[in-house]
Amino acid sequence: MNNNEWYSTENWYAPLAENKPEAAKPTAPKPKKGWTPFRITGAVCILLALIVASSLIFGGGTQPTISSPAVTAPPALDPDDLPSDPAEFFRSFYQSVQTDTSATYIEKAKLPIAYEQQLTPASGEELTLQELYERCSPTIVAIAGYQKGVMGYVWGTGVILSEDGLILTNAHVIEDCHSATVTLFDDREFEAKLVGSDAISDLALLMIEADGLPTAAFGESATLQVGDRVAAIGNPLGSSFRNTLTDGIISAIARNVEAKGHRMTLLQTNTAINEGNSGGALFNMYGQVVGVTNMKMMSAYSSIEGIGFAIPSSTVQAVVNALVKDGEVRGRPSIGITVGSIPENAKTEYDLPEGLYISAVAPGTDAEAKGIRPGDVLMAVNGTPVTTTDEVNNIKNALQVGDTMRFSIWRDGEELEIDVLLMDTNDVYGK
Repeated sequence: MNNNEWYSTENWYAPLAENKPEAAKPTAPKPKKGWTPFRITGAVCILLALIVASSLIFGGGTQPTISSPAVTAPPALDPDDLPSDPAEFFRSFYQSVQTDTSATYIEKAKLPIAYEQQLTPASGEELTLQELYERCSPTIVAIAGYQKGVMGYVWGTGVILSEDGLILTNAHVIEDCHSATVTLFDDREFEAKLVGSDAISDLALLMIEADGLPTAAFGESATLQVGDRVAAIGNPLGSSFRNTLTDGIISAIARNVEAKGHRMTLLQTNTAINEGNSGGALFNMYGQVVGVTNMKMMSAYSSIEGIGFAIPSSTVQAVVNALVKDGEVRGRPSIGITVGSIPENAKTEYDLPEGLYISAVAPGTDAEAKGIRPGDVLMAVNGTPVTTTDEVNNIKNALQVGDTMRFSIWRDGEELEIDVLLMDTNDVYGK
């Protein structure tokens, strides 16, 4: 499902990529020269080039990026500029489709693993930031993921769950990786195995062979309120800034944010979060993990500061307990289609009805088998008219795998009624 708003959640959502060039050999100092207008102009050009290059490097990875103009409503579409073929227009308009697949090729750990994630109510007095850092920073690790045939590595953060080496991180940190290394607070390095990865929640578990590790305590995200103080510990911008502490507040609860074509319900915080923080901990002031940092808002055209996101601990608990048992999360219903709103001008130009444009249909789904195809317009679900993706999701999420949804479809002036069987998301998109 596509997000065509002015902002973008794509940021360091892909992990930070690092390369280790050879150290430059020392050279004799050159005499200093004065600043001429030519040199000033050249320096400005170089600075601009470095800024652009940095934005490309730190936004790296394979996640789709949505353009982000200034903080204004998007301009109306000019009918004179629309192509005659509506399919051509929508291919351009919808630049991303739903894809919940997260391929990871790291060697698998043996399952099941004897662990159960618990959430504990906060108690006692709040910690100072100094006390929080001293207590919690040893539970944070650095993760380097290596992709076959790719120079360098991707960089992220993890949280120690068990004394014998269970590590929590983001699924996107290890996506497409064939191996991963975990570096502890005391600089010991371990090769990691994969317990499981879940792209929908953006959570993954790794396992290292270690004993007596310090473990993070997890608190209840459900009790958080806007204005509560929180602190993040992670590894922003590479190994030079490992175990960086930043602090802020909870800015909003249960934000629905689009990522990789589907919605995630996240905590919003103004705590400073940057590339490399992916998979790190968001602590309450009692030293408990209440969220796992995974995303921030950014724009290529205007300044956006202090809008970061974290996966609530309530989500973490459910996913972790599923992954340690089966290596995957099952039971979530999926239709297997990607839909999006239809701009008013396009609706008029192409004589389309009210509804949602279907831009993609996942292969192997019942939707595909029943003949639903890109270019169809979804007008209603179970007799209820729909014009937003949330309306479709609300109906779907009240059902279970194996249930049926009735779709009212418009295609080339004809209205069709099609019953579609809901499938497990893992069977549709992979793990």
